[in-house]
Amino acid sequence: METLFQDVRFAVRSLRKAPAFPLAAIATLALGIGATTAIFSTLNAVLLKPLPYPNADDLYSLRTTLIDGRVTTGLLSGGEVYRLNDPSLSIARAAAFQPGDLTLLHDDDTPQHVRVYGVTEGFFELFGLPMTRGGFVHDDFTPIPPPPPNTPPQPGRPPAVVLSTRMWRSLYNGDPNIVGKPIHFAEVATTISGVAPDDFDVPHGADFWFAQRVAPNDVNHGQEGFMRLTHGATLDRAKTEMSNVMAGLAKEFPAADVNRAYVPRPLVDAMVGDLGPIMIIVMSATGLLLLLACVNVTNLLLARGAARAREMAVRAALGAGRGRLVRQMLTECVVLATAGAILGVVVAEFGVKALMTLGASKLPRLEAVTFDGRVLLFALVALLVSGVVVGLAPAIRLARTDVRTLMNESTRSATGGKSTSRWLSAMTVAEIALAIMLVAGAGWLVRGFENLRHTDAGFVPQQRLLMDASFVGPRYPNAAAVRVAHNDLMNVLRGITGVTNVGMASAYPMRGTLEGSLVVQFHGEALDPNPPHSRQRIASTGLFAAMGAKVLQGRDFDSQDMPNTQLTAIINRTFAKQYLAGRDPIGVQFSAGYPTPDPTQEVTVVGVVDDIRQKSLSEVAEPAFYVPLSQFPLRRVTMVVSSSSPDVASLEGAIRSEVRKFDAGMGIDFERATDVVDATMRRQQLGMTLMLVFGAIAVVLAAVGIYGVVAYAGAQRRDEMATRLALGATPGSIFWLVMKQGGTLAFIGTAIGLGSAYLSGRFVSSQVYAIRASDPAMLSAAIGLVVAISLIATMIPAWRASRLSPSRALRTE
Repeated sequence: METLFQDVRFAVRSLRKAPAFPLAAIATLALGIGATTAIFSTLNAVLLKPLPYPNADDLYSLRTTLIDGRVTTGLLSGGEVYRLNDPSLSIARAAAFQPGDLTLLHDDDTPQHVRVYGVTEGFFELFGLPMTRGGFVHDDFTPIPPPPPNTPPQPGRPPAVVLSTRMWRSLYNGDPNIVGKPIHFAEVATTISGVAPDDFDVPHGADFWFAQRVAPNDVNHGQEGFMRLTHGATLDRAKTEMSNVMAGLAKEFPAADVNRAYVPRPLVDAMVGDLGPIMIIVMSATGLLLLLACVNVTNLLLARGAARAREMAVRAALGAGRGRLVRQMLTECVVLATAGAILGVVVAEFGVKALMTLGASKLPRLEAVTFDGRVLLFALVALLVSGVVVGLAPAIRLARTDVRTLMNESTRSATGGKSTSRWLSAMTVAEIALAIMLVAGAGWLVRGFENLRHTDAGFVPQQRLLMDASFVGPRYPNAAAVRVAHNDLMNVLRGITGVTNVGMASAYPMRGTLEGSLVVQFHGEALDPNPPHSRQRIASTGLFAAMGAKVLQGRDFDSQDMPNTQLTAIINRTFAKQYLAGRDPIGVQFSAGYPTPDPTQEVTVVGVVDDIRQKSLSEVAEPAFYVPLSQFPLRRVTMVVSSSSPDVASLEGAIRSEVRKFDAGMGIDFERATDVVDATMRRQQLGMTLMLVFGAIAVVLAAVGIYGVVAYAGAQRRDEMATRLALGATPGSIFWLVMKQGGTLAFIGTAIGLGSAYLSGRFVSSQVYAIRASDPAMLSAAIGLVVAISLIATMIPAWRASRLSPSRALRTE
């Protein structure tokens, strides 16, 4: 330890004598370690940090799929959830939720539109956290028995509700006696049964959970499922048991289209979605960036080692062994890496704050990114790895050099100098290859984001304002009153200055609204054993114009489509292509339903609308048909208001004022359509931004690296260049002689970088929307940029060599 401390003190004194070198090295390492630590901290928060539930590895998200490959929502039925709670299974508990919307009435009767979730029995118990207050009881989930024949149904007990701790504190100031107190919604008045656990956030951002009374024989697929394995049980065993459960359901309900399979997925994977692969790609990029920073510092150390050759020779002559010299070199490298890591942690903290500013805080599990023990341990590992990598090449070179070579290192015939040049050249080739990989990766993510951004969504989000509205209360006692109110409110909004079109929809695209998948049967045709499936959406007159969607054939819904007229529908292009190829779709009749269609409810196709990407920009449109809101009135709708002004948010005040006049108790929420679409691209945009930053840093480091190598080589050959000029060589020939050296390094680095970029691109292309690893434009751009920067970096020392004065250079000879 005494010797170690002596080495550390000597390293600090040595570095202090020439501060330019350690400052450059520390700054470079801080950049690499800081970027890597910042990204690892987000990766840790997204994928590695345990969920706040006991034995979280036993938790799974649960969906279903049709085994014949037909389109389906992937949701579960109540019966499929109920049968997984069989005590004989290795599943400790299964539960599910179904989203809905209500209007919360505050004490002053101010309405607030809220998202609520109906949950099945055992939902909170499945996650294993203790309730803050109260909770549901078994009777809350008992289905209400049907009334006797010829007896009108009796109103049942209102559903019990559990609040989030956030809502408990904001509405009731954390009242400890909250259980049993009333809470009023426009649709139902009930009492509070409990307060959810403080850390509970399933689904994300939920504030209200209702006890959902689901019958064991329910076959309607509308539930988002979860399950917890018995601790110690294997997923393979559970999958086998779930297959048997589904087979039993198929026999029990042969007409219910339960030809399905359960699809379990680790809960953390289901929560983060495609954010996980993007973070892994970015983390790999920061690893390359750290390696590039280490290579750059290695170059500095190799050049510095050549300048310190005499010092090493004297130490060797005084009795220092080769191992002692190598250890001293490694100690200096670790000292540099330590300083770089300390500064890097500071850089990482600012980097994480920048990520949050860029929108990462709106992504799942990134509300708060902390520097916990795992992140600090990673920074320590990065420090040690950087110190070893940085010191490896200088140490190997020193270990292979004898004392005589060290003494001759600064002479023209020094063999050690050639060895140093070879090491420097190899490191520079690695820098160029790594830079090409990083720049190509940035280019791929840019291309993927641009492809996504310019994907035809089938509608226009610009200059559109969305308003969620609820038609509940005594003013709307029946469907006819709701229908009249729809038309009246749309007419009111059309009269506002700046409004060009207004429409209503059951589900605006890309808002995560769950949609059912219905079985389709065409008029006069027998039901296919594997029938076509389609999404059903509800649209008002003028919705497509308000959304900017194109009606390709036929007509839009209009005043002809009323409850007492023939039921009508507008199909999308995919529906027509898949199910009506070669036929004129206008006038085609079909019925749709689940588990089987009702032939008495046939609709007639009156139009074809362009495909609208409902789920996200990266997912193609599914077969869908739209039915008129006038024939299927809804109490909750999303209103689409198109504006002539780019500042669509400026309409909010005027709309809110008119809605108050129309119905002061109506709960409304606003959102810009562009925000909805942008939210679906936030992950890709974050990854693209980070990769652009890393690519820019890589280019700068590569340029600095090749400049340093060529400048060092020029300094080593200074006398040779002066002699050539004295013997008649032209400045131009000297210029191209030096350029040849830099060009050779750039060529070799480019070849290696091209192959490496292609191989890494194979993985990236499998994770990023609409890119190819062999994309010639991206690879050419990456190569062109890095090579151009490398050649510019070479030109500076080449120009200086060509301007060398022979008389001054050879004066000492």
